Amino acid sequence: MLRIAVPNKGMLSEPAWNMLSEAGYRLRSNPRQLVVEDPDNEVELFYLRPLDIAVYVGRGTIDVGITGHDLLVNSGTDAKEHMQLGFGASTFRFAAPNDSPITKLEDIEGKRVATTFDKLVHDYLVEHGINAETVHLDGAVESSVQLGVADLIADVVSTGTTLRNAGLRVFAEPLMHSEAVLIRSPRLAEDDDRLTILSRRLQGVLTAQRYVLMDYDIPVEKVSTAVNITPGFESPTISPLHDKQWAAVRVVVPKAKVNLLMDQLYEVGARGIIVTALQASRM
Repeated sequence: MLRIAVPNKGMLSEPAWNMLSEAGYRLRSNPRQLVVEDPDNEVELFYLRPLDIAVYVGRGTIDVGITGHDLLVNSGTDAKEHMQLGFGASTFRFAAPNDSPITKLEDIEGKRVATTFDKLVHDYLVEHGINAETVHLDGAVESSVQLGVADLIADVVSTGTTLRNAGLRVFAEPLMHSEAVLIRSPRLAEDDDRLTILSRRLQGVLTAQRYVLMDYDIPVEKVSTAVNITPGFESPTISPLHDKQWAAVRVVVPKAKVNLLMDQLYEVGARGIIVTALQASRM
């Protein structure tokens, strides 16, 4: 069986569970379950702490896992990033108190930086020639300055609301941009059939999230113009209608461009334009 690690909590957990569910895998029915066997799909799911997943994949017996790119880098293991999963986008930033004189990267010299990602931060500072102390804390680090254990923090920022509420402001360039990724064990070949099936299923979910199916009728003499507007992946499906002067077109289009494409198609004579959501796909 393919052993898959998924986050048991945190911002990546529910999107990861939903993606695996839409890909056809069985999830736990009880939040206390830590291991779920799915014999139909020949996988085992292990619900682990997000911070630990890369370690289990890189050094243990877990084959693949869903975690953050930042968590993978910070783990220092040999786990390999296999594919991006399109959710959990975040930015890793430095933040200091609003009244602090620390306003640029060079100001960190000699300071104390509280973070959960001490390896990531240490490596970044060394790379930029800055000598500072990293203070490792598990969990929220926003209170570390107020409580006297650090001069600034380095942490994942999504909207920045938590930092602002703690009287902190971000500064300098981001250390890293991150999102959820599928990682694999260094002992698992990149072309392993089990990994290929999992990757194809997850990519199918991503495609279904990003694309929709569009149907429309178009005068035969305008088919070429319409196809230029909606070329699809390989080519649209074009079918004759009872009225020989019209053709029906079915094509997959980006969800983000649906209204723009409908406007353009209508202008060139398309009618009966219908959009349908995709549940799953294999492209």
